[in-house]
Amino acid sequence: MPALLLDLDGTMLDTDHIHCAVFADLMAPFGITVDEAHYRAQIHGRMNEDYFAKAIPDHPDPAALSEEKEAEFRRRLPRPYPAMPGVGAVLDRAVVQGWARAVVTNAPPDNAEAMLQAIGLRHHFEVVISGEECPRGKPHPDPYLAALDSLGVAAIESIAFEDSPSGLAAAVAAGIPVVGVTSTLSASALLALGAVATITDFTDTALGPILDRLKGVPV
Repeated sequence: MPALLLDLDGTMLDTDHIHCAVFADLMAPFGITVDEAHYRAQIHGRMNEDYFAKAIPDHPDPAALSEEKEAEFRRRLPRPYPAMPGVGAVLDRAVVQGWARAVVTNAPPDNAEAMLQAIGLRHHFEVVISGEECPRGKPHPDPYLAALDSLGVAAIESIAFEDSPSGLAAAVAAGIPVVGVTSTLSASALLALGAVATITDFTDTALGPILDRLKGVPV
C-alpha cells in the first residue's frame, strides 16, 4: 500500500517565523543572537536539545530549556492557522485512493498535536511520529523507519515531503523517495540534498505526476 509521510513545520504549515522569534527571546539572555540566518543554519529541522547542548554547553538542563521553548511556541501559535496551500486537497485524495498517511516530525508530541489541530487536519492521520519518542530524531532515519513500521508499508512505495536538511537526510537514509518543499531552501539545494523532485507547495503542478505514480509505479 502506498503511503504519504509528511513533515510538519515548513511542510504542512509555515511556522518558522514563530519559532525564530521564540528562540531569539530565549537565547538573548545567554548572549546569543538568533536571526533568520542563524535559525536556518543552526536550528531549522534539528532537535532542540541538540542545539541547546551545542550553543550553551554549560547549561545544566537542556531538556528543561527545550520544554520552555516549546510551551512558548504553543502559546504564540494562532488558532486557527493556515495550512500550506493544497495540502488538505492532497490528503483528501490520499483518503479516496486508500493511501496510508503519517506525520513524521522532530516536533514534540504536544506541538505536533497543536499544529495539526490549528490547521484542521488532525483527522487525516492515525500515525504521528515525533523524533522525541524515537531513539534518535532527524537527521537519523529512526522517525521514518518507525512510521513505515507503524503503517506496514515499504519505503520504496512511499513518498516523504520535507523542507529541511535534517529531514531530507532522515528520509533518504530510510530509503524513502523525498519531495522537497521550497518553503526555506531553494529547489537546487533540496535536490542536492537528495530530493527526487521539488514543489513550491501542494498546489504545484509538478506534484500531480508524482502522486499519479503511486497508483502502481514507485517514484
